[in-house]
Amino acid sequence: MLAKEATYKVTWEKLPDDFILDDEPVDNISQPPLAAALTESLVLKQKLAPNALTTTNYGICATLNGQTVVKAPDWGYVPSIKVPRSEVTRSYTPRLQGDIPVIVMEFISATEGTEYSSKPTYPPGKWFFYEKILEVPNYAIFEPDMGVLEVYKLDSLKNYQLQTPDGNNRYWITEMNLFLGVWQGTRENRTGYWLRWWDENGELLLWGSELADKERQRADEERQRADEERQRVERLAQQLRAAGIEPEL
Repeated sequence: MLAKEATYKVTWEKLPDDFILDDEPVDNISQPPLAAALTESLVLKQKLAPNALTTTNYGICATLNGQTVVKAPDWGYVPSIKVPRSEVTRSYTPRLQGDIPVIVMEFISATEGTEYSSKPTYPPGKWFFYEKILEVPNYAIFEPDMGVLEVYKLDSLKNYQLQTPDGNNRYWITEMNLFLGVWQGTRENRTGYWLRWWDENGELLLWGSELADKERQRADEERQRADEERQRVERLAQQLRAAGIEPEL
């Protein structure tokens, strides 16, 4: 039996080929679109390096006292993997295959309370696994129905501390050089609260649909300016003809 104060041995081993992963569907229909939206804006803003990894309900592994532990955060960000992507198709083992995730996120669903579980005995709770085993620097817990976001940072004693948002109600994620916050609106027929990224200048990282809308708006404005210029030239030509001067077109 493990006690939280007890000594425990963590090793970093590849998931055994015969290990049966949990194949249950996600228990909240909001989870996949929330996760996809977080990744999409990073890709479009070129904030996702070629060797970075974003995880969505994807097993992150460690071996605790000889027993394999797998947790699948709703979203996570790994700055760099050190192996070919073909080697991390089933799961990802930090330190062995690349960096520790710099942030993991859980979207609160029907399984209430598991996101806060610090149970140290096997299988350990999510909080314990992220804080004590993986030592993930940032842990975000998001309640999508109410739009409540909690962000915890690992302190020097390796304990999570609840962070206070800035004046814009956003949290600075140092390792990503980005702010994380809550945004309300519609995407892909889902209207509600979303997690969004903002850069260091406070500029929102846009989704593809927003970039398309922005480009259409820019094109419309250019057409309007061109029409106004054409109309200005036509008025000037009419004025010149009225004065007996044939304009050079």
